[in-house]
Amino acid sequence: MEEPIVRHKILGIDPGTNVMGYAVLNTHLSQSEVEVISVIQMKKMLDHYAKLKFIYEKVNALIEQYQPDILSIEAPFYGKNVQSMLKLGRAQGVVIAACLHAGMEVYEYEPRKIKQSITGNGNAAKEQVAAMLCHMYPLKDSIEYLDATDALAAAVCHHLQHRVVVGGGKKFNDWKSFIANNEGRVVK
Repeated sequence: MEEPIVRHKILGIDPGTNVMGYAVLNTHLSQSEVEVISVIQMKKMLDHYAKLKFIYEKVNALIEQYQPDILSIEAPFYGKNVQSMLKLGRAQGVVIAACLHAGMEVYEYEPRKIKQSITGNGNAAKEQVAAMLCHMYPLKDSIEYLDATDALAAAVCHHLQHRVVVGGGKKFNDWKSFIANNEGRVVK
């Protein structure tokens, strides 16, 4: 039986109206590599609507440049500041609209789910997520903005949730089971 050809480019986005993280993850079956990881700065822009237009234009430029077929975006978390939540929701909506217009599949993940996928702990700090991603991929040891690693984490989360395992790959419910069955893959 021939190996299925399953390749995707996942655009991971950590939405924001001051700093928006993005990353593109190239995937093939269970393998993945980071094509780009960065942020879009908007701190100096004062008009919220101008920021939304800027986000839309930048996301369209990312889509044109990298040709992703999937968007994996972090869902807004519920905080105490209603105005911040509204602005964040609008930014997320603009990103989703741009990707849907480009014909991309859209997936949204709760921050807790993303952290759980990367670190095994849904309550992990952003720094822990960044550190784990630096172990998984050849990233700079200190990425200036955690928004960028949060975006990559969203993309990796989607890949881990939907990857194709060839050769009768076994799924595991926890890290302990995985390690017990893959001792040769563990670096000590």
